Amino acid sequence: MGRPARMQLGALTIAAARPRILARFYSALLGWPYVREEPPKPGDPPDGGYALVCSPEGVNEPALNFEYDPHYRRPAWPSVEDGQVASQHLDVGVDDLDSAVAWAVECGATLADFQPSQTHRVLLDPDGHPFCLCL
Repeated sequence: MGRPARMQLGALTIAAARPRILARFYSALLGWPYVREEPPKPGDPPDGGYALVCSPEGVNEPALNFEYDPHYRRPAWPSVEDGQVASQHLDVGVDDLDSAVAWAVECGATLADFQPSQTHRVLLDPDGHPFCLCL
């Protein structure tokens, strides 16, 4: 059997302790619409729930889903033995690293202490996920 004609990445789902807060962060950072949210399920904390951020009309990039994970632990960056590992991260293309870092920090990100390259900057979002701003 061959690959179906249409196989298109539609969304990336990110586990979080505070998904709706995290979705608002990425909405502001990227300038993308905050599309919808769902409240926490019974028994979940007030910051639980689900939220969706989609690329703007005319931009064909995957949506970002944020869902509550009751066992979420902030990853260590860079990774450390026996620590929680960031199994993936987002790379965001930018034209100017300094202004992009300033904007990300204004939105609520933290610049990581360890910076492995001159062509990108590693930051941590409000739930501790690393992401990169890349030239």
